[in-house]
Amino acid sequence: MIWILDISLLLFLVICAIAAITIKDLLSAVVILSAYSLIMAIVWVEMQAVDVAFTEAAVGAGVTTVLFIAALARTDGRSED
Repeated sequence: MIWILDISLLLFLVICAIAAITIKDLLSAVVILSAYSLIMAIVWVEMQAVDVAFTEAAVGAGVTTVLFIAALARTDGRSED
């Protein structure tokens, strides 16, 4: 395993998670969550779990992002907090 790659992916995952929680624009939060899921798929490939990575990429970065964007199309797109 490449330790520098693992640490940088973990750092990017933590940054994406904090950014998705704190951002006010919901569309940006959906895009950040999609990036989080894509990076998580890369982490699964790095851990040699290709079947889990494929599922994460298809469901997490694919279907979930499309469903979130479709739901946002029916709302105003800003958090009230």
